[in-house]
Amino acid sequence: MDRLKKIILVFLVLVIANDTCMILNAQKMSSAEILGEMDIANRYYITQQKSAGMSGFVTGNTWERSFYYEGLSAFYSVSQDSAFLSDMLKWGTAYNWELPGGNRSRDASDMCCGQTYIYLYLLDRYKEERIDDTRVCIDAMLSSDKTEDWKTTDDLQMAMPVFAALGKVYDDKRYYDRMDEMYEYTKTRLGGNGLYNEEDHLWFSDSTFLPPYKGPDGKNCYWSRGNGWVLTALVRTIENMPNNSYRRAYIKTLKDMIDAIVPLQRSDGFWNVSLKDPDHFEGKEVTGTALILYGIAWVVNNGEISRKEYTPVIEKGWEALIKESLHPDGSLGYVQGEGGDPGVGQSVNEEVKQGFEDVAVGSFLLAGSEVYRLAKSFEPKEKKPREPKDKKKPVHMNYQRRPGGRGHTGYGGNMGAGEYPGRFPGR
Repeated sequence: MDRLKKIILVFLVLVIANDTCMILNAQKMSSAEILGEMDIANRYYITQQKSAGMSGFVTGNTWERSFYYEGLSAFYSVSQDSAFLSDMLKWGTAYNWELPGGNRSRDASDMCCGQTYIYLYLLDRYKEERIDDTRVCIDAMLSSDKTEDWKTTDDLQMAMPVFAALGKVYDDKRYYDRMDEMYEYTKTRLGGNGLYNEEDHLWFSDSTFLPPYKGPDGKNCYWSRGNGWVLTALVRTIENMPNNSYRRAYIKTLKDMIDAIVPLQRSDGFWNVSLKDPDHFEGKEVTGTALILYGIAWVVNNGEISRKEYTPVIEKGWEALIKESLHPDGSLGYVQGEGGDPGVGQSVNEEVKQGFEDVAVGSFLLAGSEVYRLAKSFEPKEKKPREPKDKKKPVHMNYQRRPGGRGHTGYGGNMGAGEYPGRFPGR
């Protein structure tokens, strides 16, 4: 019996030590430093864009620029910096809350700006003009039987969350139904068998990469950014959905993808441009890595996969981004340019500091927002001051600004993930 007690005691000590090590390891990711790292990248970007446009905010509502605003809305949700909200509102107002292709467009790229428009509408539901054009566009698609519009993985990211957000706004199942029909066509039927490989749990970028196409290594070709688009699409869609069969199916696909992608992480923390081919279209790349991190961290933060198991993966990926990609001036290196396949812009290297910058910074901010939430969950909770007995006396609360990472000026003090309104609709 004494021997059994000793074995049990040793086991408990090992379990506690393992948990303690995980927590200490996770605390390397300081939430205040993460905000600082996000801030320096965003400040560099907006300084460059504003100086070029001289408009007081970042202009353009094409899909690339709209994707940046997706990242900015995520940054705002964890920082509550009023300047970000002001920029988003100026941006929407400047374009009259309209879609670049008009409200009869079926092009997914024209719908991307609708994600931020709806986000801002949910902050002030009296401002119907913020979503009128988006609603008219999507309602026209509901009235049609056509479902084969989404031809690429980035189409899913640009359009799916818009349908889901409107379904939430109007509590209307039709948006979810049509969205799922279009998604399932892309997933299982486009090009014959769809873009999703059920065996590998990975997505082909578009129908030109479907079998019998093979990469230079003779295997299936899976682009890291293309799979990052799908992870992002599913996350931002699920956030706006009730607990229905669609949501459960999307979560299963997310988890299956993560199980397939995590073992492909490089030793330096990045994912290759071409996920399964380390010898061709290889190398560090920010957008694919950041979008993958965003997906993994969101699933961890929402309790769908093990925090203990996946925190080291997330930490390793974030450290790679801030140490290898984020330059002291705030520019980002290892950014693959715009294109439709892993071979675009090869070789990707740190000298390409700000190519495809809208997507680079947007991806970085999305990843940072979820990594911030994870880091914050490991940190001790701040005790709230007691209410004074004499409520007539004012209570003065002094918050200290914490320094950001790597010598950057960051945020801190009274900010905490999940403590504020304004996270993307449904969060």
